[in-house]
Amino acid sequence: MDRIIKNNYTSTAQLKELMTAPPMTAEQHTKLMRKRIAHRRMIEDAKESHLQNSADWEISD
Repeated sequence: MDRIIKNNYTSTAQLKELMTAPPMTAEQHTKLMRKRIAHRRMIEDAKESHLQNSADWEISD
């Protein structure tokens, strides 16, 4: 039986390239984490704003 294996990875780097790459510096890690946190907060704020605005449009008796 032939099984089709789904490839979830888009990286085309060879394993050797990945394993021999120098580790991330603390500054690079900090910058990356701050960017991720800012993006997550932006999404959370947008969701919260959307919920607040949709609650304003509800008709109350």
